[in-house]
Amino acid sequence: MTSDPPLHLVFMGVSGSGKSTAAVAVRDVLGWELAEGDDFHPPENIAKMESGRPLTDDDRWGWLESLAEWTRRHDEAGTPTLLSCSALRRVYRDVLRRGGERTFFVHMVGDKGLLLERMGAREHFMPPALLESQLDTLEPLQPDEAGMVVDVVHPPERIAAMVLARLDLSARE
Repeated sequence: MTSDPPLHLVFMGVSGSGKSTAAVAVRDVLGWELAEGDDFHPPENIAKMESGRPLTDDDRWGWLESLAEWTRRHDEAGTPTLLSCSALRRVYRDVLRRGGERTFFVHMVGDKGLLLERMGAREHFMPPALLESQLDTLEPLQPDEAGMVVDVVHPPERIAAMVLARLDLSARE
């Protein structure tokens, strides 16, 4: 009897949407390996964002490939994963899907005012001034993409419960 390939959850959305916080909440329940997408950015990307300049597609390709490779290594080992990554455009999500056939996106969405408030209250290389460029770039999940949309107004534990219920997953034993 063969088992299903491992599941890979990608928490996606613009900066300030709580991708990382929600992914940690799911990790705390399931115990899966988690990668913070920001940790994979090359120094040039971080410097560009810190200076208030949005990334281009050319800036993102290598970063996305490194995230897909991280997922692929875990997929080949039969290990499920969690990943936080903006994944703003469908073509970016297509790259991430190459990491494992059972990739599921959790699209974190919220009110622009709330997102700006969150961005202003944290220390991060992404300045609030770049939120608009991310919103302009964002392509919502399409009906043929495996995923769900979650409003960021919910607390992280509630978001985790919603994701687990949607995917019929239970806490680690």
